[in-house]
Amino acid sequence: MVSSAGRGRAARVLCILPFSTRRPLLLLPPTTEAEKHSAVPTHHTPADHVDDRVSEQQQHLNSLIAHLDAEVAKARKRLDEVMLRVDPSNPDPEALVERETEYHSLNERIDRLNIASLGLVFGRIDVFDTTKAGPEHPVPGHPDHDRRYIGRLGLHDRDNGYETLLLDWRAPTARPFYLATTAQPEGVIARRHIKTKGTTVTDVTDEYLADIPEAAGHAGGAVGDETPLLAALNRARSGHMSDIVETIQREQDEIIRDSTRSIMVVTGGPGTGKTAVALHRVAYLLYTWRAQLSKTGVLIIGPNTTFLDYISRVLPELGETGVVLSTVAGLYPGFSPQKSESLLVKEIKGSAEMATILDRAVKNHQLVPSEPVAITLEGLEVTVTPAMVKASRTRARRSRKPHNFARPIFRDHLTESIARAYAHHISADPLGGGDFLGEGDVAQIHDDICDEQQLTDLLDQLWPQLDPVEVLAELVGSTEVIDAAATGYDEETKNALYRDDPSAFSTSDTALIDELAHLIGIPDPDQADDNNRRAWRQQIADAEDALDILQSSANTDLDDESEAEILSAHDIIDPETLAQRQKVRDTRTTAQRAAADHTWAFGHVIVDEAQELSPMEWRMVMRRCPARWMTLVGDTAQTGHPAGVDSWTETLEPFAGTRCVRHELTVNYRTPQTITDFAEPLLEVIAPEQTPPTAIRDGNRPVTIVPADTDPLAVKQRLEKAEPERLTAIIAPPQSGIDGARTVDDIKGLEFDHVIVVDPAAIAEASVQGLNDLYVAYTRATQTLTVIGDPPHPTGPFTRGH
Repeated sequence: MVSSAGRGRAARVLCILPFSTRRPLLLLPPTTEAEKHSAVPTHHTPADHVDDRVSEQQQHLNSLIAHLDAEVAKARKRLDEVMLRVDPSNPDPEALVERETEYHSLNERIDRLNIASLGLVFGRIDVFDTTKAGPEHPVPGHPDHDRRYIGRLGLHDRDNGYETLLLDWRAPTARPFYLATTAQPEGVIARRHIKTKGTTVTDVTDEYLADIPEAAGHAGGAVGDETPLLAALNRARSGHMSDIVETIQREQDEIIRDSTRSIMVVTGGPGTGKTAVALHRVAYLLYTWRAQLSKTGVLIIGPNTTFLDYISRVLPELGETGVVLSTVAGLYPGFSPQKSESLLVKEIKGSAEMATILDRAVKNHQLVPSEPVAITLEGLEVTVTPAMVKASRTRARRSRKPHNFARPIFRDHLTESIARAYAHHISADPLGGGDFLGEGDVAQIHDDICDEQQLTDLLDQLWPQLDPVEVLAELVGSTEVIDAAATGYDEETKNALYRDDPSAFSTSDTALIDELAHLIGIPDPDQADDNNRRAWRQQIADAEDALDILQSSANTDLDDESEAEILSAHDIIDPETLAQRQKVRDTRTTAQRAAADHTWAFGHVIVDEAQELSPMEWRMVMRRCPARWMTLVGDTAQTGHPAGVDSWTETLEPFAGTRCVRHELTVNYRTPQTITDFAEPLLEVIAPEQTPPTAIRDGNRPVTIVPADTDPLAVKQRLEKAEPERLTAIIAPPQSGIDGARTVDDIKGLEFDHVIVVDPAAIAEASVQGLNDLYVAYTRATQTLTVIGDPPHPTGPFTRGH
């Protein structure tokens, strides 16, 4: 039985034309009447002809793989030569660095070539060639037509004038493969989709985009044949995302290749391919701006580790590996939060007001004593006044440096003030004629007292060296510290910040740690290396001093039985420390160095499910991309975080002003029409201003609602038995206790063949964004949706099950 809920709305949606006539409506510019009448008739290709084309493409693929194998062999030979370059018994440090750098570069190239060999070629186009040089690969019978093969990376024959054997899909000359339509053929006469499994060609599909007789060298095909796209959309899902490089559509291609060098926001409803577009844009940018981005790196931020694992294979399959993948919670190196927290705590910690609270928490460590402090320096008591300390604090703060980096300024200024007080104390004219000591004497006193223990202790007390983790733990573990930092905020805010175990950090704390690191000043790895080198030089100097003492007191009596032992500084430095200095300086890739450096400035940043970031998390992300060259993909109708994005303009304006470009994806490739019809009335509740994307597939199985006492595991078992190759997910409220069930937070950005949503009312009640969470849950499915329990909102058509 079909529910009447939402029937009037659904009737309008279901009037969309059948799939065979929908593509020009969805993916092409408006078609004129003249173009309609001039369309090329469909060609039906006999089965034996298809077999001939498969055999032809197999031979071509074999030749390309042979060339690829030769490239791998050359790289491996070069790798062997590189490994023999340095004499291990007498290594030269510079030669070691050069060897390691080339070693990693060659390994990366070999990995890229090996990965690309699977699914190497996926397309071919025959294009009108109007260049003076003429086509590089003329089509038989058509000397003015160029035949171009397209794949995951470019291959050239270096021994034959760098002849192009395979075009990288990102190359400008490959772009017509994605843009060409019957209405706008982009110079393409014919397009071939080549389906492979490993290194075997399994199928070939041809399209005509211009009226060229089949006998003239072009294979037969259909106009606008969407078989490859449909096959990709209907395939069984797995635990990993597949690339869409073979089936990129026009609106997707325009976003992937957009030349914007500022913040780009890509919006679109569920299933519109936002993630796929973002990943392919990464690959395109790395291809186009390789010289720049290979040095600065690219960062991709996803909503959870499951999502990162889900997308992890896409970039290598596209020929790119040097990218940092991270969740927001993992952006601060070495910090691994595990504790869960309430939605209220998430909202408060995510709010922009936390920046003010954390700034106060740091400044509250920059103390001014309420009373004068007396200290003894070289036997003389000197009084340190609050005014002296306050002046030094003002000088340090005016430097605009982070707390730890401003500490030497504070120490030096206060030490100078104390040195002047000391000089005045010992040289003041009792008759009031002024001090006898000059500036040079004050400077000497400064140097003499700067290492005095009482002075050092006072300076450490008034302006201590801080650590971000320790400062945050101190803040959240003390109501007194919270009161001091959150003065003026309500009790609800203060109570939410406090926790009994201050060392149990949650994911929201990552942005707070990062903010504190920015306020406090933590050396980046290069600065830390410099500090270590300075410490090493100091250790050598100390060793030399110790050696002088040892040698001055050594026994100088010599006899015929023995010789005097000659020591060097390295003899009195422990072997472990000495061994550390023999290591190669830094042979890590750009991605490896960037992942370990919280101050790294990435050349480009991708944020998937960007609507989930809180204001504090946006501050953290923006610090990693000062150039503001970013691609942000998300949908505010799917916002689940209590401090997440409601408006892209309000969120991004503080960081980029008006330097934002926005694109919207309008076609739903994932979710069948039956499911989108069911979820559309909910979208009208949570985001009435949004136009739902148009589903490209009708779907032949309606949404099913079953009683609340239905066993979800039994439903899952039944679906898996019917279609064992397909992926089924149970989405349930938190703490449901259902074996293998996932929450909405766990499935952000993912998709499954079959989805079972358990107790939708409880999911809605679990969060202030509960209806948004339900919308996310409903729209994960590519085949069927089963809902256990009645939804607490209006729905479109569905059937009742048992």
